Amino acid sequence: MSYAIPPQPESYQQRSSPWPMVLSLLLLFGGLGYFALQMGWWRWPSVDNDSNAAPRAVTARGDLASDEKSTIDLFKTVAPSVVHITTLQTNRFSFNMEQVATGTGSGFVWDDEGHIVTNAHVIQNANSAKVTLSDGTTSSATLTGATLDYDIAVLKIDPPGKKAPKITVGTSKDLQVGQKTFAIGNPFGLDQSLTTGVISAIGRQISAPPPSKMVIENAIQTDAAINPGNSGGPLLDSAGRLIGVNAQIAGQTGNFAGISFAIPVDTVNQVVTELIRKGDIVRPVIGVELADDAVARRWGVSTGALILNVSKEGPADRAGLQPSRRIPGNRIAFGDIILSLDGQTVKGKENLLKLLTKHKVGDVVTLGIRRGQEELEVEVTLAGG
Repeated sequence: MSYAIPPQPESYQQRSSPWPMVLSLLLLFGGLGYFALQMGWWRWPSVDNDSNAAPRAVTARGDLASDEKSTIDLFKTVAPSVVHITTLQTNRFSFNMEQVATGTGSGFVWDDEGHIVTNAHVIQNANSAKVTLSDGTTSSATLTGATLDYDIAVLKIDPPGKKAPKITVGTSKDLQVGQKTFAIGNPFGLDQSLTTGVISAIGRQISAPPPSKMVIENAIQTDAAINPGNSGGPLLDSAGRLIGVNAQIAGQTGNFAGISFAIPVDTVNQVVTELIRKGDIVRPVIGVELADDAVARRWGVSTGALILNVSKEGPADRAGLQPSRRIPGNRIAFGDIILSLDGQTVKGKENLLKLLTKHKVGDVVTLGIRRGQEELEVEVTLAGG
């Protein structure tokens, strides 16, 4: 017995898909288009070439603005004094113990003897360095001296048969917010680069590079673009005088974010002179070991700087200052607490060290101290430390 399949409703009837047809048409027209293109059927409308065509006439710009002329003259004058520093390190994984480049920075010619000033952090981890002058001459450099406390280093070169011009030194004591600034250096290794801006603040405090982290006073804040590679280069005023050494960029990215800092030239002038004379900076000291501020506060000393130890036969010892000492019961009998230096209030260890940087070895200072319940004044002659 056979059964006829009943016709299905229209909605269930199998329908053919249109996609094979669409795909076939696309392939057909695509192939025809490609064939037509190859045969040259579709072209741009033809034009007649003009054999008399000539370059456009140049429009005269007129004279440069006075500030442009000043900037150009400044760059031409100062750029020959700015150098490119390449730091090197020994490759200990090479059998030949070869020197490999580890970084770049900027610097400038300080004097006629070939001394080059840069940042200490530029050469901090290097074994040696090469200095390239603006004319492309490269010389090996020797280290004259460096101090991380002020982030200043002095190198020395002796390029055969030539001397690069020394930079003109200005002053930073009378700078004003709004003055124009000019920075010449080697950002990202791009040497002889000029950026401009203004002094956006003065009297800033910045921290020296680790491990020092000492406070550098009176830093200059500028919005002239400073980027990696500018470190150690000069910050100039509109007269082309050195007013600072570009040292730090504000922010966490390591690239310019609108604020950067330069070490003031008045500090640089003193530090460089000392490095050339002695190879190091001798800080004035009073010959004591001070308690860290956090420790002193934990012990209940809320003002001043607490003396823990006094160096034997040092300035403080000769002045009769008293150290802290342990007493029975594992307790501490506090020594003298330094409350002031030449009338300036001492707020703690770091503040006292900062006040001392304004003095030099041999200065006689007056310390206000608390000894027990008594307050005294003691004169101390600062020594070198």
